[in-house]
Amino acid sequence: MAYLLMFVTLLHLITLAMQFIATMEKSWWEWDGLENSDLWYNCRFDNFTGSWLCTSSKETDWLHAVQILMVISVVFSSVSFLVFLGQLFTMSKGGLFYFTGLCQVFAGLTAFSAALIYTLNNREILQDSRELTSGHFGYCFILAWVCVPLLLLSGVIYIHLRKKE
Repeated sequence: MAYLLMFVTLLHLITLAMQFIATMEKSWWEWDGLENSDLWYNCRFDNFTGSWLCTSSKETDWLHAVQILMVISVVFSSVSFLVFLGQLFTMSKGGLFYFTGLCQVFAGLTAFSAALIYTLNNREILQDSRELTSGHFGYCFILAWVCVPLLLLSGVIYIHLRKKE
């Protein structure tokens, strides 16, 4: 039981870190490694100065939806972890972690919705950027998709996890 508890805690922390990186880092769409776009900025690498020059992304309804859903996913996963820690020390023996599991499942569904919206509407989201055929999805986009099954898995584990002494 102790190993399962450590596994689910570690899984939760890993998915929370992956969600945070996917939300805040700058690589949802890349062009040739010298230009990329994320949920907040469009950045271009300047060879002369050796630094990234970033401008705010053009605000579209689809981009707002992805931003909001990813932030909600991070918030629900964080709340879920804090509630889990509280339940771990206050819940009576034999109790189930329903609320923690439901928060994790909801975090997984919101991350799924955000990644799906970005997948289906990336042309509208990146409308003023360079030609999309010369670019590809970045690692943050892939992290967002990897988080989805991990969040859902940890949510199901939490729902079935019973507190023992």
